[in-house]
Amino acid sequence: MNIITGCSVKKVEKEIADDLKSQFNNFDSKLIIYFASSVFDQDKLALELESKFPKTKIMGCSTAGEIVTGKMLKESVVAMAMNDSVISDVKIEVMQNITEQIDVPSVLKSFSNYYGENIADMDFKKYVGIILIDGMSGCEEKIMEKVGDLTNVTFIGGSAGDDLKFKKTFVYADGKAYANAAVLALIKPKARFGVLKTQSFKVLNNKLTVTKANEAKREVIEFNNKPASIAYSEAVGDSVDKADKYFMKNPVGLMVGKEPYVRSPQQIKGNSMVFYCNVLEGMDLSLLESTDMIIETKDALEKKIKEMGTVEGIINFHCILRTLELENKGQTEAYGKIFEQVPTIGFSTYGEEYIGHINQTSTMLLFKSK
Repeated sequence: MNIITGCSVKKVEKEIADDLKSQFNNFDSKLIIYFASSVFDQDKLALELESKFPKTKIMGCSTAGEIVTGKMLKESVVAMAMNDSVISDVKIEVMQNITEQIDVPSVLKSFSNYYGENIADMDFKKYVGIILIDGMSGCEEKIMEKVGDLTNVTFIGGSAGDDLKFKKTFVYADGKAYANAAVLALIKPKARFGVLKTQSFKVLNNKLTVTKANEAKREVIEFNNKPASIAYSEAVGDSVDKADKYFMKNPVGLMVGKEPYVRSPQQIKGNSMVFYCNVLEGMDLSLLESTDMIIETKDALEKKIKEMGTVEGIINFHCILRTLELENKGQTEAYGKIFEQVPTIGFSTYGEEYIGHINQTSTMLLFKSK
């Protein structure tokens, strides 16, 4: 095998690192990606893992729940190791103090210098990026917009979580844990890779146009020239005081062709609505309605694997709102089993990064080996 996964539910950071070291024993790792519950000391964990794998490049982030081959977990650490049959090379960069300055050009220049090729000219079929962002920073859209302006290489990832405490999230690289930061990796795979974006909604006929917004605060003040809370309540067919019961079942989507890019409501604030990602003035949004996540995820993954031929590893950036829906329906075990045949890791995110910043979606990176 060229990609293997491991997990640890031990309680002490050194024991976790020892546990993962034993699971990856005799495997020549070129890259390790790990996702860790916020219950652990993030600095200690990052340092312990670095000490156990000193010759391997390592990156990761804190979570709101973990996924590993066949299972959905809590209060664990999950990890994936890849060897040089999967990855030709990888370069990892950390962008700090992102709420003060977003210096994407410097990070991308570092990638260009490392690979000896301008990132603006890189073939998106030969390179792929992973991006992990502090989920409390509110900087995801700005970062993804800058990345999209400067390269055609796909960057896919998620916003770090902290088990729904919404206080402090971390990303990891170089044996350190960073808050108010983003970690970006540019990977040159040896063989084919693929990206799968899947959400479980049908598009309804109700249209909501953003006519007034406070974009910096992710707040919609008006839909269709009405107070946002009233317009949304009318769309779902209930009163304003009951509207929040529909947020998970009926988010809104920015339609790109026939594909929705989900924007999930967070709360009603006066007559306004606050969202988990940016909703801009002038956006035409469609009301969505949830469907069967298990069936649709299974079908989408099977179709993607058939398209690629074989898949040796999957990284799943899975929205916390999807996890909460699965928990409410008692379907977490069924969801985990979708991934029992392919080495998989993932985590419950505070948002997914793919082209932009989205919600209630799974964005997956799939690898083959040469």
